[in-house]
Amino acid sequence: MADITRRFGWRHLRGAPTAHVRHHRSGRLLHDGPGLSFWYRALSAALSEVPVDDRELAMTFHARTSDFQDVAVQATVTYRISDPALAAGRLDFSIDPDTGVWRGAPLEQLGTLLTETAQQHALDVLARTSLAAALVDGVAAVRERIAGGLAAEPRLPATGIEVVAARVVALRPEPEVERALRTPAREQIQQDADKATYERRAVAVERERAIAENELASQIELARREEQLVDQRGTNARREAEERAAADAVRAGAEAARTVRLADAEAARTVRLAGAEAQAAREVGEARAAAQDAWLRVHAEVPVGTLHALTGTRLAENLPRIGSVTVSPDVLTGLLAHLGAGSAASALDGPSGESA
Repeated sequence: MADITRRFGWRHLRGAPTAHVRHHRSGRLLHDGPGLSFWYRALSAALSEVPVDDRELAMTFHARTSDFQDVAVQATVTYRISDPALAAGRLDFSIDPDTGVWRGAPLEQLGTLLTETAQQHALDVLARTSLAAALVDGVAAVRERIAGGLAAEPRLPATGIEVVAARVVALRPEPEVERALRTPAREQIQQDADKATYERRAVAVERERAIAENELASQIELARREEQLVDQRGTNARREAEERAAADAVRAGAEAARTVRLADAEAARTVRLAGAEAQAAREVGEARAAAQDAWLRVHAEVPVGTLHALTGTRLAENLPRIGSVTVSPDVLTGLLAHLGAGSAASALDGPSGESA
């Protein structure tokens, strides 16, 4: 849309580079071209603005295939106005001189023309194509047919319109038909997925079996080695017991021999000690006998009184020390009587001795 400003009853228009502006006054063309800027009077000016940039026209329409199935066609047509003067003469691109707004709807008219033309060519193609073929190859066929039909349409060049490109976005059947068509494919995909799952499970089971067999073989090998280890340990234990028994036998023999030697030495020593003790005892006995004999010979030659005196002396030496002696009258009487009797006996023995 052109940019229009007001100044003291005059209007100033500033156009865009992608907009072709035509200015007529009193039937004469004063300004013609894109990106113009000029002053004009609103009461005497006739303005038209034609866009010359590429424009996208999205269209959606329904068609029926040869097997009477409805499909929705989504397409996009790129076009541009190659001859603005011709387009302004065929379509109403006039703008309000005060606001710059189109007075009509020229782009809608142009869009209707392109849509109906493209729809006609698409219907011709799909009417001779089955639904399955349309879903498989229909997009390319419809695109080529629409592009060729628009290029061959005489009304478009006569209106100054050039079709740049045509694209078909999608061909879609009705939702129920689409679900019905998707079902076999989904079933096939599900079957493939199940098959892949089963194969993966089979591979996993096979691997688990191989792992289990390896573990079993490892356990068997381990048990066999443990059995060998037990046998070797038993052999080692028996050998150790035999060695220990042989060592004990050698030790016992040595201990017995040592004990025998010690016993023999002890017996010999005992015999020697017994002989020495016997010899010593014999010598001691002989010495005692000789001493006793000498003592007896000595005492046989000593008088009786001397013997009595020696006896008393020996007795006195062996008696315990007496601190004090208490003599009762009875003891004193008996002692005196004894002493008296002894004195009398001595008196009697005296004369007889002397006579003797």
